[in-house]
Amino acid sequence: MTTTRQDAWTHDEDLLLAEVVLRHIREGATQLAAFEEVGRKLSRTAAACGFRWNSHVRKQYKTGIEVAKKQRKELRTVPQQEEEPLKEPIAQEESKSPSVQSKNAIKDLITFLQQYEEAPSMQEIQQENRQLTGKIKILEEEVAKLQHEKESLINNLEVIEEDYHALIEIMDRARKMVILQEDERNRKVKFQMDKNGNLERVEK
Repeated sequence: MTTTRQDAWTHDEDLLLAEVVLRHIREGATQLAAFEEVGRKLSRTAAACGFRWNSHVRKQYKTGIEVAKKQRKELRTVPQQEEEPLKEPIAQEESKSPSVQSKNAIKDLITFLQQYEEAPSMQEIQQENRQLTGKIKILEEEVAKLQHEKESLINNLEVIEEDYHALIEIMDRARKMVILQEDERNRKVKFQMDKNGNLERVEK
């Protein structure tokens, strides 16, 4: 059983895909046959090859496709006597292959649909986007709330600092007043000597 690859396409693989598809176009064969041929060579599904061709490689070979179609048209204009010997084996081959090609095409289509189902739908992406938008809004509100609390704390700290400085100033004034009062009391006190030669305090 051929292993189905899931890795990214390389430049050489894109070139091989383009070469085979253009050859099939020139020869008048189907693109599905080209995708199957490339899939066998690269161990990829025909659906994967078709998706790669239509989504990426085809855009780079628009001129090559037109040339291949022109060559196919020129080949069809060849005189009947030269073309008839080739028709019979091709017709026989095509008469044998439709059922096989149909089965392979159905398998590739199923594989492609299974891979498509695994990818997130647009509705899921939109729902996730709405959820992320809601989370961003909540975070923005929390940031605004924290910013407001920060400004409030800064204002409270400034008020506390002002009150602290005012209290220090009041205490300093009170201390100076006490010192002045003590000085004044000391200046009012006078000592004199009594009859016995002892000093006694005399109020002014």
